[in-house]
Amino acid sequence: MCAKIIDINEENIEEYGLFCKKTRKTLAGYQNKVKWIKERFKEGLKYKLLLVKEGNKETSRGMIEYIPGDYNWRGIQADGWMVIHCLWVVGKHKEKGYGSQLLEMAIKDATEAGMHGVVGMTADKGGWLPNRKIYLNHGFEKVDEIEPYFGLYAKSYSNSAPKPNFYPISDDRKKEYDKGVTILYSDQCPYVVDLVDELIEESKNMKNLINVIKLKDCKEAQQNGVYPYGTYCIICNGEISLYKHAIRKQILEYLNKTK
Repeated sequence: MCAKIIDINEENIEEYGLFCKKTRKTLAGYQNKVKWIKERFKEGLKYKLLLVKEGNKETSRGMIEYIPGDYNWRGIQADGWMVIHCLWVVGKHKEKGYGSQLLEMAIKDATEAGMHGVVGMTADKGGWLPNRKIYLNHGFEKVDEIEPYFGLYAKSYSNSAPKPNFYPISDDRKKEYDKGVTILYSDQCPYVVDLVDELIEESKNMKNLINVIKLKDCKEAQQNGVYPYGTYCIICNGEISLYKHAIRKQILEYLNKTK
């Protein structure tokens, strides 16, 4: 099985495309992500695709996205570090070392850029964030944690480097969303954008108070004061849902609570 990793940039993004939503390129989620990522390239974002040959066809089966910490879209304070947004390998290509190859590229780029090190976020409840095992296997150490189940792992190149950490969650900020349903999201994840559009459409016939807030820049994502996964969060009457998008039934149940 042949595999290679390529660096996606503004010159080849139309040729190779992105990993997520690649079969739904006409939808808003994919289109918005392409626009979003082109802006992030200017800030030093790196996006690498794992391409494998299956039969006579070459297709993507994994990816990594990372960015200098000043510009990260998670609830992480990590200026001077490289922050990993996403790391995926799917299907039969798991457990073949491809995830490690992708991660090692982030480590290499951070080293060459003279950064403090590399930071990655995990979630014990699963979902879309990498398992902490891959970080531990590459010399990362746990440097912070935040409820309900998020961990922050860092590989430092210097003992004197300032430690990265999660931005704190504010009880006062959460109280701002104690009535009705509030959706916080950004264009960083194409799946989330399309889900939000679907939820807005489905909720039109409900007597709900729905407040949709789009996080427009990295500082809003980092310091939203509600949830560390800066790409997506749903709050129903002050209760925060899981960050995983694929729980549409649960979200609709939340919506019905406010009838």
